[in-house]
Amino acid sequence: MSINKTSAVLAATLMASLAAGAAHAQGAAKPMEKCYGVAKAGQNDCKAGAGTTCAGTSKVNFQGNAWKLVPAGTCTSIKTSKGLGSLTPKA
Repeated sequence: MSINKTSAVLAATLMASLAAGAAHAQGAAKPMEKCYGVAKAGQNDCKAGAGTTCAGTSKVNFQGNAWKLVPAGTCTSIKTSKGLGSLTPKA
């Protein structure tokens, strides 16, 4: 096999591997949803009501207006000491 043919075969193999890896990575991303009342203090993903700004600002465990991203469809089945997770802010 000539050097040019060998290079072409190696390039084609590399491109096929990269394409397969990219397809696998896209398939790995799972849909997520905001789930209120399930984050521990300081572990929320973003805003936790008045007086807070963003990630890590919740003041108490399972603060009702603090949310955390969870796999879609799992929020309302997450149990905490203050009840189940909610798709909307809790009082």
